[in-house]
Amino acid sequence: MEVIPINEDKYLEAIRLSEYAFQYKVPKEDIEEIMEMLKKQQVIGFLDEKQLVAKLHLLSLQVYLGDDLLKMGGIAGVATYPEYRRNGYVKEMLIHILEQLKKDEFRISMLFPFSVPFYRKFGWELFSNKQTVTMTKSDLMFQREATGTVKRSQEGQVADLAIVYTQYATKLFGMLHRDHDWWRKLVKDQQMAIYYDTMKVAKGYIIYTVQDKKMKVKEFVALGGDARRGLWNFICQHDSMINELEMVLHERDPLLFSLKEPRVKQELTPYFMARIVDVKPFLEEYPFHWKNATKETNILIKVTDEYAPWNNQVFEVKPNTINIIPYPNTEEKLISLSINTLTTLLLGYQKASELKELERISGDELALEQLDQLIPKKVPYFYDFF
Repeated sequence: MEVIPINEDKYLEAIRLSEYAFQYKVPKEDIEEIMEMLKKQQVIGFLDEKQLVAKLHLLSLQVYLGDDLLKMGGIAGVATYPEYRRNGYVKEMLIHILEQLKKDEFRISMLFPFSVPFYRKFGWELFSNKQTVTMTKSDLMFQREATGTVKRSQEGQVADLAIVYTQYATKLFGMLHRDHDWWRKLVKDQQMAIYYDTMKVAKGYIIYTVQDKKMKVKEFVALGGDARRGLWNFICQHDSMINELEMVLHERDPLLFSLKEPRVKQELTPYFMARIVDVKPFLEEYPFHWKNATKETNILIKVTDEYAPWNNQVFEVKPNTINIIPYPNTEEKLISLSINTLTTLLLGYQKASELKELERISGDELALEQLDQLIPKKVPYFYDFF
């Protein structure tokens, strides 16, 4: 058997395979919508006697690296029936999709792992955490009144949310670029509240539900302290309706520190993984802090990548220039690392000093210091799921 494209006549089988593998049931009324959604994805897999037995979905997306947008291949729905597992089908699909991503000029790939060790074998690495905060009614203590106002929004009114989200996303690394369809699915069956400043400009929002005496805030985005207080006080206004509050927050959001009693339950979990697809064009598009470079800056990076062999090169990083050079006679001034380590380093999830301590990176101390100075001090984050 070999990897083949999965066409529309097999989409229902793809849904059934997902149901079996991920142990859920798609309501009949949702099947048509999912079938339409699959038309916007690339689905590949294996057939045995014309039956779909393994599959992988590729989503064509974009992510922010600061102000810049990069093409990102999202991998989802990887599934195999149990009797066909341990035959290398997922490995073959991942190799196939990496080659396809390179051909189509994607710079990076992301996924939510069922197993971190499994995807690490193929070059993906952790780049973002997810923090879930749980509070009780007694934690809902009002802060100083904000100068603006909070208004609840209807499901179809996402324009102001999108504006705020984009401003927030460009301050970070790895946030998803959301189009209108993505927003539509994101806020379906959700409540929304937007904070407007005194000039009636949107400066923050929350997306949430309130049900069975519990409030769940799936997104809390504030562009400043006033917006943060305003949104928090709006949440506190629900104190007569709820016994519990659950929030998903960026781990560096100062909201918790600002609380009168910050010692609330917090769970921080490694979340999404990423992988550079093609190192040279990625480095060429990466927003290095070239202002920190000098004329003498010349960093040599040796990358090892078992499953994308085109990345097994030595890359010369000079001000505004990326070159592939022959292997030098000596590795004395080389920075040597895997594609996993390069990904987590450039996305800001781990520092060079930390990775060296873990023996995930080796090289000349001066070169490591120079590289560290060129990497923007952005925090990686990923709010979405696929």
